[in-house]
Amino acid sequence: MGKTLAYKILEDHLLEGEMIPGKEITIKMDQTLTQDSTGTMVYLQLEAMEIDKVKTEISVAYIDHNTLQTGFENADDHAFIESVAKRHGVLFSKPGNGICHQLHLENYGKPGKTLLGSDSHTPTGGGLGMIAIGAGGLDVAVAMAKGTYSLNVPRVVGVKLTGKLRPWVSAKDVILKVLKELSVKGGVGKIIEYHGEGVRSLSVTDRATITNMGAELGATTSVFPSDENTREYLRCQGREKDFIPLAADEDAVYDEHLEIDLDELEPLAAMPHSPDNVDSIKNIGEIKVDQVAIGSCTNSSYTDLMKVASILKGKKVHPEVSLVISPGSSKIMTKMAENGALADIIGAGARVIENACGPCIGMGQSPKSGAVSLRTFNRNFKGRSGTNDAMVYLVSPETAAISAIKGVLTDGRTTGDTLETPDMPDFVPNDNFVVYPEGCNTDNTKVEMGPNIKPFPRNKKLEGDLKATVCIHAGDNITTDDIMPSDSRLLPYRSNVPHLSNYCFEKIDKDFAERCKKAGSCAITGGDNYGQGSSREHAALAPLHLGVKFVLAKSFARIHRSNLINSGILPLVFVDPADYDTIEVGDELILENAPEQVMALEVTVRNLTKNREYKLRGNFSDLERAMLLAGGKINHIKEGQ
Repeated sequence: MGKTLAYKILEDHLLEGEMIPGKEITIKMDQTLTQDSTGTMVYLQLEAMEIDKVKTEISVAYIDHNTLQTGFENADDHAFIESVAKRHGVLFSKPGNGICHQLHLENYGKPGKTLLGSDSHTPTGGGLGMIAIGAGGLDVAVAMAKGTYSLNVPRVVGVKLTGKLRPWVSAKDVILKVLKELSVKGGVGKIIEYHGEGVRSLSVTDRATITNMGAELGATTSVFPSDENTREYLRCQGREKDFIPLAADEDAVYDEHLEIDLDELEPLAAMPHSPDNVDSIKNIGEIKVDQVAIGSCTNSSYTDLMKVASILKGKKVHPEVSLVISPGSSKIMTKMAENGALADIIGAGARVIENACGPCIGMGQSPKSGAVSLRTFNRNFKGRSGTNDAMVYLVSPETAAISAIKGVLTDGRTTGDTLETPDMPDFVPNDNFVVYPEGCNTDNTKVEMGPNIKPFPRNKKLEGDLKATVCIHAGDNITTDDIMPSDSRLLPYRSNVPHLSNYCFEKIDKDFAERCKKAGSCAITGGDNYGQGSSREHAALAPLHLGVKFVLAKSFARIHRSNLINSGILPLVFVDPADYDTIEVGDELILENAPEQVMALEVTVRNLTKNREYKLRGNFSDLERAMLLAGGKINHIKEGQ
């Protein structure tokens, strides 16, 4: 029986356990990355583990999220991250260098390596043939401290690509098609592995777009083979020495199958307010557009932006459209300045902003009230843009650029314009934005701690009965944006959980935080796919600070479930989903003999208000049980020291 590429890489890094789907394994982690939105907590946790140097081959701290310096808070966070990075041997990428996933692809990603990142879009590295996984910050801190990561062995979905993309159809349309077929929860517990003759027609940046948005499937990660296209990409980056060929066996056996004929694809869009709400541009029609935003870790590559520049060259952005573009890295911006593409973009009437995440996370460029905004980003959750009533559509760079000119959502094939994919040039290495921790250590490097940076909340050892008041009864597909909003107003407080917790669930229920404070001990109930979206552990840390003891849901998104366990909060799944409908805000729930029940396959929660009993499953591994009993991952680590 042939092996999938994903299992080959995992087996090569296996330290403990067996490669049986659903079973827990521990693997060696070669690399880690963090970004500043989640990074302050990561490095607070790393400091709490009292290590000397990180145990990975390379770890990088990127500053790309909180780059608006409207107060001291963001700058203080950056100074803190840089100081801790120096102490422990972590590279520090300064603001302005670019977006972490684009930069890591350019400079550090290697085929066959493992990467763990405190950002859900870390699977971008799968475009290079890596096993690159997004995780909560504490998991990444542990990976730096110990060089390991534990996970349940995923099943592997084989996506066979045939044919070749036609002009005006791009890699973004490939992943939108996969999302349409599988949904935002279709990848939970799975790795998406691409294979077939169609793979050869996709560049590494095409592949990275596809693996990047695999996060929206809820997948553990996505991966492409490493082939001659990979070699050429690395050569252009001055890193051909890092190339190795990798592929699944010809007779590899996949757990599930999906086939996509690239010849048959057409320009697609994800409509408000979910990445899997996908239809063709043709079917959606020529809706009026108010704003177009091009960039993000999904679509800010050199080839993406050169196609945009060629569409805009000699044209004019529609008078009623605001077009904003953010390149993915300083190297891309430099090359476009040298070859004149930047002048073509600006000349057409586009705004060019810093090489950073920016509008994708609501950090500036929010559209006007009720606007239609076309974005080449990865998420269009309600309010994520910073404007709660905006209608955000996710599209390819080609569709975005031509629509900015026409003023309406446009299928580029109808224009008669030709569109060619540019060749990747040779880039000149530039590490002027990178701070190397040479000569630094815990003895000679002081931690810089600003006044806005507060210690992360710690849970207590699990003891006795857990009694809690239901403080919110949430629905299906609750996102981490819903739980802990992320925008320019709140991002500066990512290092201040006590302050941030006041805004927990504010988009859904503005009284949630006060209700929790009054109750003291709280519970949350949710529907399917609870906690989808970002890897931000603040969606667990803020509820922990507010006194949340357990979350009852129909199902959980992978990263958020792990973050809850890391915080010592019990994620429990209804055996009978119909029980969810019998619970209301204000109900008093009790989990009796909590330590004993956590050790069982099923637990019983009693609703004291309704005089009902619910059967729930934790499906906890031995390690997860140990962490929950200890009151979270940090406590468990401390117990073992």
